[in-house]
Amino acid sequence: MNSKVLLVILGLAALTYAAPGFSSEENSFESYESSEAKYSFNYAVKDESSENDFGHQETRDGDDTQGSYYVHLPDGRLQTVKYYVDGDSGYVAEVSYQGEARFPDSASYESNESK
Repeated sequence: MNSKVLLVILGLAALTYAAPGFSSEENSFESYESSEAKYSFNYAVKDESSENDFGHQETRDGDDTQGSYYVHLPDGRLQTVKYYVDGDSGYVAEVSYQGEARFPDSASYESNESK
């Protein structure tokens, strides 16, 4: 059992040493991360049977990131969040709601619960 554990540890050490970008002389790891990210995506889900209705879209070009997402809440309102990244200020979001919250009538809810 101990020899198996030792072999696993030695194997992991060998993989770490042989990993691309690892320099044994400097004992450091070089990063190959791109500084200029550029992407755009979106998705939406609307499933009648589960009543799920939500979506998200985002675009990024370098340091400029902006997007929005929405969800239909169980109380009947639509919640929308619009956001952007403003340099060193970070994530800035604006949250809004459309519609009016509707809750079940507590009297009818209690009578249904007792059945």
